[in-house]
Amino acid sequence: MFNITQVINSDTYMSTLSRGVIASGLDQVLSGTGPFTVFAPSDLAFERLEGGVVESLLKPENKAKLTGLLKHHVIAGQINYKDLKDGQKLKTLNGKELSVEVKDNSVRIDGAMIYGRSLLTSNGVIHSLNKLLKN
Repeated sequence: MFNITQVINSDTYMSTLSRGVIASGLDQVLSGTGPFTVFAPSDLAFERLEGGVVESLLKPENKAKLTGLLKHHVIAGQINYKDLKDGQKLKTLNGKELSVEVKDNSVRIDGAMIYGRSLLTSNGVIHSLNKLLKN
């Protein structure tokens, strides 16, 4: 079984996230023992941003901002989809909180919907999101 970094790097719907994880150095963390839960914005989620935002974030001088943004999408510990509860608060790697909303058989994290299937990895789980979480 592959680790989180390997899965993100090989998933065709997460190529933008993969570039960000590598540019931020977070690939080293997400290759570690974990476990981690990653709320992974899809390429479509990144495409919703204004033009030039992603390229700007990927510049070396914006590494701290990029790292903070991506750490806001990662939780220490593995939380499977079925274990997410309405009203639950999750602490991210950047120390901030995310709110879980479960309604009508769907789960939202700070307003972003989890869609598709969750990907189990050797060191955690990846849930795909339809938009970026505001840091």
